[in-house]
Amino acid sequence: MIAAFLLIAAQSSPAAVPDPKIAQRVARVLERSPVIDGHNDLAWEIRDLHDAKVEAVNLSVDTARLPNPLQTDIPRLRKGHVGGQFWSVYIPADAPRAVEMKLEEIDIVRRFVAANPATFELATNAADIRRIEKAGRIASLIGVEGGHQIDGRLSVLRQYRALGVAYMTLTHGKSLNWADSSTDTPRANGLSDFGRQVVAEMNRIGMIVDVSHVSDATMAAALAATKAPVIASHSSARAIADAPRNIPDDLLRVIGANGGVVMVNFYPSFLSGEWRAWDVARSAYAKSVGVPAGAYGA
Repeated sequence: MIAAFLLIAAQSSPAAVPDPKIAQRVARVLERSPVIDGHNDLAWEIRDLHDAKVEAVNLSVDTARLPNPLQTDIPRLRKGHVGGQFWSVYIPADAPRAVEMKLEEIDIVRRFVAANPATFELATNAADIRRIEKAGRIASLIGVEGGHQIDGRLSVLRQYRALGVAYMTLTHGKSLNWADSSTDTPRANGLSDFGRQVVAEMNRIGMIVDVSHVSDATMAAALAATKAPVIASHSSARAIADAPRNIPDDLLRVIGANGGVVMVNFYPSFLSGEWRAWDVARSAYAKSVGVPAGAYGA
């Protein structure tokens, strides 16, 4: 994460002339410690914007120039010194056929990894990541974003792990009857008995518990229940930017004591209250005049 901050700092002012010494230092740090990114929605974007036609999307070129542009491609991953990437497999919290859609998303990841063997290789543990990085490829891991995608069944959770899923975010934007989202009304008030069973089973099968998106009460309950370190795959610090999705200092300390990792989210909504207020106003206006959110990039 220090390497990522160095890279951001070196590029934070487009008008400034980069100091060659700083650029060289950043490059040296990143060569020794490649970035591991905790959350990338490429699979959903290929599904949503390109009708899940993986083979029709050439990731070896600049995908920003596509008619339906993407934010990820191999040249940009290489430029960013990414050594490990968690590919998020996400479906909306209210989507039907949750398990079926999730299997389709996992298939998308496995297909684009297989289509680019010189760059990507699937990883399921730390030893895989070290080996793949040493070989000059990008370790590709899978993270399920939202516990709604197990459909209330531990058997589904186990099968996701068998398919290579390395972490699961306990909730997404909607609360479940066993865990609460930070952006919805609580239903479990932390973790229910089944929620604690989910955490225990994840510990047992070697799947990382991801506490991004969850409420403070659910995060505290997960940290109390887990026997293994947790991650927050894409969250920031609430003391710096007061957004419900960000993590308060007391829970950041508990995550640290747990041996866990918080992977900073630099999307504007999690960094700026002013931007978030503008975005809420923009969304409200768009809705009032019948403009769908996807039409303007909410």
